[in-house]
Amino acid sequence: MATLSGAIIVNALPRIIEDLDGTQRQYSWVFAAPLVTATVATTVWGRLADRTSKKRLAQASVLIFILGSILTGLAKNTEVLIGLRGIQGVGVGGLLSLVHIVMASMIPSRERGRYMGYLGVVTALAIVAGPLLGGIIVDTPVLGWRWCFWIGVPVGVVALLLLECMPPLRTPVSHTGNSVLGAILLLSSISTLLVWVTLVGDLFEWSSWPSATVAGGGIALAILAWLVERGSTDPVVPLRIIRKRTMALAITASMAVAIVTMSTLVHAAQYFQITRGYTPTQSGALVVPMMLGLMCAMFVSGHMVTRTGRWKGHLIVGTALATVGIALLGTINQATSLVHLGIYMSLLGSGLGACTQNLILVAQDSLMYRDLGAGTSIMAFFQSLGSAAGVTFLGTLLALKSEQVFADGMAAHPGTGEWIGEGEILSWIQTRPVPGPTRDLAERAYGEAIALTFHVSAGAALAAFVAVLFLPAVSLRTTVGRVEAPNE
Repeated sequence: MATLSGAIIVNALPRIIEDLDGTQRQYSWVFAAPLVTATVATTVWGRLADRTSKKRLAQASVLIFILGSILTGLAKNTEVLIGLRGIQGVGVGGLLSLVHIVMASMIPSRERGRYMGYLGVVTALAIVAGPLLGGIIVDTPVLGWRWCFWIGVPVGVVALLLLECMPPLRTPVSHTGNSVLGAILLLSSISTLLVWVTLVGDLFEWSSWPSATVAGGGIALAILAWLVERGSTDPVVPLRIIRKRTMALAITASMAVAIVTMSTLVHAAQYFQITRGYTPTQSGALVVPMMLGLMCAMFVSGHMVTRTGRWKGHLIVGTALATVGIALLGTINQATSLVHLGIYMSLLGSGLGACTQNLILVAQDSLMYRDLGAGTSIMAFFQSLGSAAGVTFLGTLLALKSEQVFADGMAAHPGTGEWIGEGEILSWIQTRPVPGPTRDLAERAYGEAIALTFHVSAGAALAAFVAVLFLPAVSLRTTVGRVEAPNE
């Protein structure tokens, strides 16, 4: 349900932005808003899971998700849409963290690989079906893009009923002194820095006082959050967990993989619809090779890890394939063969599938039972942070690059058409009868800019590859709890 809420608007978003008269930077923030709120919400949900009913928390997160979905579908402009997506993200944050926490509370690490493979297949199916379903909804006159948000409501109701049938789980001993101030400072810091990444180069220059003020404020808030968390008896983000070698490396790799995954999903849709001129439905079908690779790799890898208890080889091969696949996508332009694109995306999907779930499994295996909620939520926190940062930063990079290429083309060929002002290429070419040469230039600009975002994402994939190389290769546990936390 949480995955579907993001995947279903991938191909619908260009039409949504067109209908609401949005811009490229707002395009990125429709994705980033729920990721930002989910980023900090995961840590709160996770810490609550260590001290209260996991079942009731899961139901609460579903209710918040349903409310956010209903309200988001009623949005009348892009600004309201972004704000309501933030509410939806609070529920998504709970769903993303609690599903792994519940599994870790019930199933030993050695056996969990198989079940995480099943979960991965369901996730991949949502990712596959989401863009296709969103495209069909947008292209169906009697429905419209608002149903991309409302369709999750009945799914949420079914989830509530299923959760009510779930037996209660053991809750560790209660904690005291939870750092609410730390959570507020952390959310403020992340939001401020992501706003800075989005606005710099547009509303103010990189080397200007407004830029330094916003960036400096975000860094200052991060330092304050660290000081508060360090002095708290029960911090939202326990630093002792992050200091462990296995957790630190798994967090680094997971965050990098999240950057690659989300930026690819977002920008592939823009590439197919804006640069290549395909409909939302066709665009959804064209990303199926990536999703099939993701789904098959998750299923096969999960079962192999359960059978052998060995996981490091899967992570090395997975991150290597992801690096090669995203690097090849960085070579595309507006004329790249669809066959080549399918091969590149299947390589990328296979790589991501082999490492996404296994990184969470490895991190959970290094934790004591009392820290499962906190540790799992920390992983989800950095995954969401990577997704949010990737979408906002790479979205800003895409906008700046496309504007530069478009402006250079206009200057080189004055007769091509009028210059339209920064940040408006997307809505301009979608809402106006654009002359052929001008549209060709805009499509080329987007093609080059999207290829650049894939190049940058390749650096993140390479960082994940390096991180997993240094992970200690240990066999997975065959019990749920651990008496002592490992030192690695």
